[in-house]
Amino acid sequence: MSGARLVVDARDRLGECALWCERTGSFWWTDIEGSKVCRLDADGGVQTWTLPERVGSFAFCEGGERLLLGLASGIAVFDTVTQELAPVIPVEADRPTTRINDGRCDRQGRFVFGMYNPREEAIGGFYRVHPDLRVERLPLPAAAVANGICFSPDGATMYYADSPTRTIWSLDYHADGRLGVPRVFARLRADEGFPDGSCIDAAGGLWNAQWEGRCVVRYDAAGAQTARIPLPVSRPTCSAFGGPGLDMLYVTSARGGLSKERLRDEPQAGGVFAVEPGWRGLPESRFVLAR
Repeated sequence: MSGARLVVDARDRLGECALWCERTGSFWWTDIEGSKVCRLDADGGVQTWTLPERVGSFAFCEGGERLLLGLASGIAVFDTVTQELAPVIPVEADRPTTRINDGRCDRQGRFVFGMYNPREEAIGGFYRVHPDLRVERLPLPAAAVANGICFSPDGATMYYADSPTRTIWSLDYHADGRLGVPRVFARLRADEGFPDGSCIDAAGGLWNAQWEGRCVVRYDAAGAQTARIPLPVSRPTCSAFGGPGLDMLYVTSARGGLSKERLRDEPQAGGVFAVEPGWRGLPESRFVLAR
């Protein structure tokens, strides 16, 4: 395993939602607090799109060059070529303190996401967006900071975290939409930080970025730690496999909220990192948009 290297000195306040597009050979992510979606191309160039709201997460749409956006206030479709933004479908409009946070597509092409509450009260729900853009609330316990949503290679297991609880959960996930009962998958100690964004490798291992933990940790399907990648920043936020062979792990990070002293010690905070971990990933599931 080679050491992590900085590939984009992005200085993101809150870099998140790491995604690799295997069709264009590009790495995508969002700076939530900067209301930006960013793309790193094969030639090293970076393109950004600034949105009218914070972008908690997003997904590639099947066909065309559109993105399904999880904006702070709701779901919308964005055309990266024309820069046309479809009207927002509100989510939790009755809860002004929450916003959309982490999300990923399941293996059926539906977008699953959760909410963030800065007060860290567990009041936000988990939701699933269907191809017709219908938003369904899932029967899962409310969370304060929903994170780490991802799916096993066969799609039969869903993983998620509520970061303040330092716990990653797993549950049976059926193609017809039914959910099993959540069970503890992994629990971090107080000195290990908080579970943030996750991705799955081809062998079924879960790679979790650990906020304030300075690392990304791999867990096998039974929840046992099998690898740990140290990083030069304290707040890694999300990971995604990429590269032509899907054997490169990209990791986003955050610099927002760090003191001047900590930023002096972490000059690369908010950057995007890459490392060859010795495992391969899977192509990103895409949102199947019906219109």
